[in-house]
Amino acid sequence: MQRVLPDGVAERIATAGRVVVFTGAGISAESGVPTFRDALTGLWSRFDAYELATPEAFEADPALVWGWYEWRRAAVRRAEPNAGHVAAAALQALVPGTVVVTQNVDDLHERAGSKDPVHLHGSLFAPRCVAGHPFDAPSGDDDVPDDLGPVPPPRCTACGALVRPGVVWFGEALPRAAFTAAVEAASSCDVLLSIGTSGVVYPAAELPVVATRSGATVIQVNPDETPLDDICDVNLRGTAARLLPALYAEVEEVTAGGR
Repeated sequence: MQRVLPDGVAERIATAGRVVVFTGAGISAESGVPTFRDALTGLWSRFDAYELATPEAFEADPALVWGWYEWRRAAVRRAEPNAGHVAAAALQALVPGTVVVTQNVDDLHERAGSKDPVHLHGSLFAPRCVAGHPFDAPSGDDDVPDDLGPVPPPRCTACGALVRPGVVWFGEALPRAAFTAAVEAASSCDVLLSIGTSGVVYPAAELPVVATRSGATVIQVNPDETPLDDICDVNLRGTAARLLPALYAEVEEVTAGGR
């Protein structure tokens, strides 16, 4: 087996009281989920994703924004968790106290088997009305066509207000409970894995810094250099789908040897 971790790091993960697996868009991009940096396709190619993902855009044209998010939700439903998601779930099962924190709004961690991932930026599968009431997303709509256009959003069954996507838009604060849970996990962990995140989206990008200041070992998995390089103890250059299974195998080997 080709080793990916420096000497002693697998042991540190295996014996950690708490590990945080912190993921960004890169891990889901390997499953075919486009990032915000990717160009939109089909009908949506003439739009700027950064201009659609705002409260102002939804207020100005609710049907346009809701239609785009329905298209995105269906695209995620057609995607499958990759080896990186599966390895993250396996690591959580192997090392007690492991917490998965993600910037992604998809459900690929859940489908891979991760327990109670903390969604810093909300979820495509947890819509709510503009007054804050939760709304059950319809199921069985994976066949949404690529040329789906504007779709009027449903109305809240509790208050009649428009239902909006359950994600954090530009200009909005992160969900307080999720961010508090993430900061608490980062500040009390022994190891933090930063996986497929650019390290430039704040305040989420503060989590590796919080872990470092608390004395944790911070390991980055990313094919590219990021602003986090300088604070990480270990920088693994490569994709999550390639490196996380190898990392897990090393930690599992240590755990098995201690049984």
